[in-house]
Amino acid sequence: MNQSVRKVSALLPLLALFAATAAVILWQHGHVAVLWDMAYVLDSAARIARGQMPYRDFPFVHAPFTFMIQAALLRLAGPSIRLVQIYTALAGGAGTVLTALLLHGVLKGRVAQPRLLSLLLATPLAVLGIYCIFPFPSYDCDCILSVLLALCLLQRVLDPENSSRILVFLAGASLCLPLFFKQNIGLPFLAAALFALVALLALRLLVRTELPPAPVLRDLLLAAIGTLSAALLVIQATCGLGNYLHWTVRFAMQRRMVGVVAMLTIFREPALPWMLLAIAAGLLVLRFGPQRLGKQCVAFVLLVAPLLYPIAALFLFDDADERGDYLIALWPLLLALAILTTLWNLTRGRLMRALLPLLTLTAIYGTLLSQQLWGSTYALWPLGILLAAGLLAELADWPGASSQLPLALGATLTAILLVAGGFYTASEERLSYIDLDGSPARATLPVLRGLATSGPYLPEFEELLRYASAKIPQQDGILLLPGEDPFYYATGRAPQFPVLLFDPSTDPLTPPQVAAEARSIRWLIVKTHQQIKADPTPARAQLLAALLPDYTLVDRLTAYDIYRRNQSQR
Repeated sequence: MNQSVRKVSALLPLLALFAATAAVILWQHGHVAVLWDMAYVLDSAARIARGQMPYRDFPFVHAPFTFMIQAALLRLAGPSIRLVQIYTALAGGAGTVLTALLLHGVLKGRVAQPRLLSLLLATPLAVLGIYCIFPFPSYDCDCILSVLLALCLLQRVLDPENSSRILVFLAGASLCLPLFFKQNIGLPFLAAALFALVALLALRLLVRTELPPAPVLRDLLLAAIGTLSAALLVIQATCGLGNYLHWTVRFAMQRRMVGVVAMLTIFREPALPWMLLAIAAGLLVLRFGPQRLGKQCVAFVLLVAPLLYPIAALFLFDDADERGDYLIALWPLLLALAILTTLWNLTRGRLMRALLPLLTLTAIYGTLLSQQLWGSTYALWPLGILLAAGLLAELADWPGASSQLPLALGATLTAILLVAGGFYTASEERLSYIDLDGSPARATLPVLRGLATSGPYLPEFEELLRYASAKIPQQDGILLLPGEDPFYYATGRAPQFPVLLFDPSTDPLTPPQVAAEARSIRWLIVKTHQQIKADPTPARAQLLAALLPDYTLVDRLTAYDIYRRNQSQR
């Protein structure tokens, strides 16, 4: 087989994984749209596309890159939901391919048939990829994609066969990318990477060890520090570093930060003790049992038993919530085992073997700072599978383990995640905080074409868009409460109120402050029939009490009350 044929044969499975992931994401777009989250991203992007500067001109609690990408697409092609959907499909497919490349790098030289095993482990990402569960532009999803890119480049340049200085610079610069997609993921990830590079460089200079060359470590460190410095200078020159730090660090931590004790509660999973006992028993059988085929079979059964937990739930429960909980219950086990093996490698001096899991764990725990396991794992499955690959590679070195045991376990894990993960994604359990009852309704207005979701929410929103086009002058200021719909993205109007989404995590204003800021706003639109189930605005009654004395109800649409400011209040 010549070199070109080998390259094609290696590329085709990756293209198939890319296409399968993108197809699932586009299928998701065909029947579900989460208006609440979509509105925040797209309306904020519309605001940025019109030249309004986040952090300086209006309060903004998230890092900018996801919103800047959507703003760039908006500037280039105008408002187009289909373009937004294509972006998520391409990003999701890229995430799966990057994960497959990372998996091969982890497994190469450590397990039998590393290419086959890496492709097997990447296969579940066709249904659990970064955008498969949450199919709309999301800072978590984009941030995990940037983490995967950074890890992939880092893995490549730390391979002794790769010495390109351009690649080293790109790898070092990419370590900063996650910070500007989602700060609670990117900040600990970058801090851990810089600390690891400093430690490795110091050890390389002081002690003769099996580490990458000092120039590579040095250039990685300099590229990361230089990129971060340049980014901070750009921020200072545009919106002001003080403004940026206030909203993305101080305010965001005040509203969403959880304590260390809360982070440890993920290990209170009731099934975790027996899962760990089963794993420990399987390892003991391998180490001390007789050298027979039966030993491998017994060890395999013990090691695979915890993985059957979500499959059993498919037969035991009809409720999607219960089934989803059993799948998510694999995460505490995976994290506990990854932490133990990483610490083991660090204490044994296997620093390079511990580096990738350490950075992966840092990114995962940074993600969990937002909404912990149930809320935050939707984009984390590529990193979870990366940790699982590291555990299989460690198993290959375990005394008594056969060369085929990691492959057998990997194939079993693949099958389980495909089945249980497929049910999880298709059930939309992670999206159960919105109303998904009924058949999907499809958008009819050109700007929304491609949107589809259950319930009457899209026809109701389109009724509002038609009303605004006919009755509300383009230059008039509008305040939408609570801000569930991508109104500004769809209409091209300029937001004139500093807050778009009245949610405690993004809204810094008290009801009296909202009323004071609204003095120049002529129209108040209150949504009365929301797609999101729980009221996201706990101060809704106080907000309305502060606002309504200055406004008069002029029209009632199916799901919206339209108010106009009183003449005496203008």
